[in-house]
Formats: sequence, C-alpha cells, structure tokens
Amino acid sequence: MSTRAGRYVTQLAGYRAFVPKPLPPDPPVRWDAELVRLLSEADLAVGRLDGLARSLPNPDLFVAMYVRREAVLSSQIEGTQSSLDDLLAFEIDAPGMVQPVDVAETINYVKAMNTGLRLLPDLPLSGRLIRAIHQELLTGVRGQERHPGQFRTTQNWIGPTGCTIEKATFVPPSPDDLAEAFGELEAFLHDRALPPLVHAGLAHSQFETIHPFLDGNGRVGRLLITLLLVERGVLTRPLLYLSLFLKQNRSEYYDRLGAIRTEGDWEGWLRFFLTGVVATANDAAQVAAVITDLRGEHLRTAATEGFGRYGIPLLDLLAGQPLITAAYAVERLGASPTTIGAILDKATGLGMVEEVTGQKRNRVYRYSPLLDLFTSNQNLPEEAMP
Repeated sequence: MSTRAGRYVTQLAGYRAFVPKPLPPDPPVRWDAELVRLLSEADLAVGRLDGLARSLPNPDLFVAMYVRREAVLSSQIEGTQSSLDDLLAFEIDAPGMVQPVDVAETINYVKAMNTGLRLLPDLPLSGRLIRAIHQELLTGVRGQERHPGQFRTTQNWIGPTGCTIEKATFVPPSPDDLAEAFGELEAFLHDRALPPLVHAGLAHSQFETIHPFLDGNGRVGRLLITLLLVERGVLTRPLLYLSLFLKQNRSEYYDRLGAIRTEGDWEGWLRFFLTGVVATANDAAQVAAVITDLRGEHLRTAATEGFGRYGIPLLDLLAGQPLITAAYAVERLGASPTTIGAILDKATGLGMVEEVTGQKRNRVYRYSPLLDLFTSNQNLPEEAMP
C-alpha cells in the first residue's frame, strides 16, 4: 500500500484511521500527455463558459438557476427526493402543490452557497468560511443535531448504512489528528502555485478524505470546488457544478478517491476530475447558448402576438422564476390580475408556458422551455453518497 497520500494509523480501539499527507502531492503530480491535454481542454471549456455567461442578457438569472439546480442535485446525492420544481414551488409558496418534507434541505443548500459567495470578498476561503457554510446547510433540517458549523470531536466513518467502524469502507482521521490535517488543507487553499483547476481538484479530494464534519461533508466539499474557482478568478460567476457528473459516475468517483488513499494515485483522480470539468462546462455553455436563442424567439413572439407592455417584464420574471402563479406576477410587476391573466392565457396557448395544476383557481404556470433545460437527468436513480 502506497504512503504517497498518507498513512493508516491504528487507534486505541483497534480500528485504523487514515491520516493524509499535506498537499501538494509529494512526489509531485506526473504530467503525462493525457493529463496535459485534459487540463488544456478543461481550461478552454471553463473560459468559454465564463465568456458565454457574460454575454447573456440576464446573467444573474442564469446563475440563480444553476445554483438551484446544483442544490437539487447535490442534495439528491445525499438521499433527498426534492426536485427543481419542488424547490421553485416552495419559493413562491405555490398553493395546492404537495412538497416533499426534505425540500428544506435543498433550500438550505442554496442559502449555504449564497452565504459562501457573500463572505468570499471579505473572508478568504478558510475554516471559518467553511464552518459558516456548514452551519447554514444543516440548521433546522435533518442533521441539525450533528453540530452545524462545528468540526467533529468524535470519529466518523464511511460505509453501507448501519455498518460498524470495523467494517467501514473508509475511516477518516481521528479527532486527535483532525485539527492538524485541516490546518494543512487550509494552508493549501491559500497556495496559488498550482493551476486553479488542479488546485480545486486536489482540495476537494483532500476535504473528503478529512471529512471534518459529522454530516454534510459531501455537499460542502462540492461547494468548495466552485467557491475556490470564483476566488481564484477563473469564474466571474459561480457556474461550474460537478454534482450531476459525480452522480452519473458514482462508482468511479468512489474508486478514484479510494485509489488516492491506497495507491497514491493523484494522477488518476485528476484525470477523472478534469474530465468532469470538461463535460460540465460544455453542458452549461450549451444551455447558455440555447437560453439566448430561446429568449430571442420568445421576445419576438411577445411582440407579434400582442403581449402588451407587461409581456417582456413577465418573460424576464419567468427567466428567474420559471414557476409562478398569476398572483406572484401581479405582485412583482404591478399589473392588474386581468392583464397578467390574459398574457398567461396567450402564453399557454402558444406553448410557452403550461399550467401544471389543472385547477380553475390558484393555477401554477411552468416556463417549461427554460426549466426543462435544467431538469434533464436530475432524477437519476442513485443511492446516497457519503
């Protein structure tokens, strides 16, 4: 067994816990032709995405949808059942729509990401910021009894539900070794010597190896990737989220993290991580391009079909909140219920929106051409990841 990434230390209770070596890897990462090519492709893909996002008419609305999508996917990885539609319905307090009890966990993920982004300009990516994210993530939901915002003081482990520590798949550092391991990770977060995408990939894997919290490590570790890339200036907006890729490639994700610990295979992990970056950035860039075309098409439709002075404001509202009620639109736009109702009726008849309740009162309208771009593949049947 390689000790390149760290070593297993036998504890007094007889089990072995893994104590990682400080980053960057030693010996350094071996840059073969494939790894160099992947890093180049990933840099280009992320740069293209960032440029496309800048060109969108309402880039902040695009970002808000991606943050929500990531919240749904990352929470689903942890075993929640809430969908993006559930999250949007919760946001507008949609009448008559039954919402899963775990939608609050997804809402907390959005809050956690926004907390990180709000703090980042004034607070470096650090233990303090990460604890603040974790506190937002777990407060008031499942796991709130597991010390939100505090590093663990007891041993945790990863394995099938109900397994004992002796049969665990992986045992992170003991509480006695946790502070030093996380302090070394924190120092690495401030290091600017490595390319940003490599930096993010190594930091994520090390965070998951340390597993500093009793719960929520997976979600915080995935947020860490995006926040680090924003801090490094690679992304002007938080648009790169790997949860869908990790969900689709769950087994390999586990295997690559495990191979770091047992074989010191940082190169295999980085190949996997950068492949995910390329796929994710290209997908997001494609969605951005489709949204640009969709907006142009629907603006022309609004003009030719006589949507009136509130047509464009309503389309802008739907771009940021693609699930609405007429009352929600009336409140936000200041138009009369009759005017909004007439526009929504026209939009429904043209297939731009669809009414999803089938009711005559308290109707909910879904901007499906946009929302479907963010919901494809979000409900893959996966078990919870650690």
